[in-house]
Amino acid sequence: MISAGLLSLVRCPDCGQALERRDGIRCLGCGRLFTAEGYLDLRPRTAFTEQTRYLDEALHADARHEAISPPVLGSKIRNDMLRMFLSPTPADRIVDLGCGSGRAMAWNADRGASMVGIDISPHFAREAVDRWDLVLGDLRRLPLRSGVFTKAWSLDVLEHLSPAALRETLAEAHRVLADDGQLFVYTHVRKNAWIAKGVRMVNLLARACERIGLIDLRQERLRKSDHLNPLADHDDLARVLAQSGFRLERVTYYTPVVGAFVENVLVRIAERLLVRDAARRLGRSADDDAAVRTVRASAQARMQRRGWTYRALVALSAVMKVDVWLFGRIRSGPFFALLRKQPSSTRANAASATAIDVGAREAG
Repeated sequence: MISAGLLSLVRCPDCGQALERRDGIRCLGCGRLFTAEGYLDLRPRTAFTEQTRYLDEALHADARHEAISPPVLGSKIRNDMLRMFLSPTPADRIVDLGCGSGRAMAWNADRGASMVGIDISPHFAREAVDRWDLVLGDLRRLPLRSGVFTKAWSLDVLEHLSPAALRETLAEAHRVLADDGQLFVYTHVRKNAWIAKGVRMVNLLARACERIGLIDLRQERLRKSDHLNPLADHDDLARVLAQSGFRLERVTYYTPVVGAFVENVLVRIAERLLVRDAARRLGRSADDDAAVRTVRASAQARMQRRGWTYRALVALSAVMKVDVWLFGRIRSGPFFALLRKQPSSTRANAASATAIDVGAREAG
């Protein structure tokens, strides 16, 4: 939807001026007319050269974005950590940076916060378009007023950015947050601890299963094909955050050894069996996108009914939390973090102190 409240928050991505409803939605400064089709298209007139592959239709061929199911497996763990770290309340105004289908907004609607979602890809779920304020825009030039959000989150987004784009995105997040505002992120750095060997072993098993036709990982490879992984390690993370005006307030590391086995092997085998069955009924190949869409749509419908499929996946989600309990203190690649916006007066000092601290550790 496009509410009056949203129009009070957005700004023209080209000139920074306010918008109003006049023969559509028009910029009061440059006069540009913006498209509104259930969501507001506020992409800058001149697109950035660096663009994500999530704009490619092939990445959305399985149509998983079209409906929102309850969170399970890795999605449930990420959302549970979001709720634990960020604690949304009715007093909050929150922006979802890289909202995708809008599913995280749906999963946290019960907290009563006012929410706005923004993504560069227009693959929003119908439910999200109908219920929440959505903006099509670039995270490096947020078409939003400064200092108007108390909290923000960004899930599975930052790893898709180059180092320059990451800094631009964090700077924009800092700008739109109010003083002392909080940002929750889930992403990863390139350097892993010893525990990551377990994930690599599971991935080797998954590839072996794929070679003999037990699972199909093509879509997952597509989804990860534009990972640029701009953060080298957690010291690099500290430097980038300080330069962007954020303080790392809380962090839990997440190396999904059990989770990788559940999601990348067990669930994929079950999905492949269901796809083959659907393909036989449709008279198609098991590699046909129509069979995959049929299985996913059927699974989503069963999940929404909260039947045995949903209950089984919730049970598996609980098993996957072992990774958080056992390995959450091991400083490895993936992590959940709560960042707090620092006052501008302390930003330069914090960046300088971080550089000195990291330099001392490297020298040691």
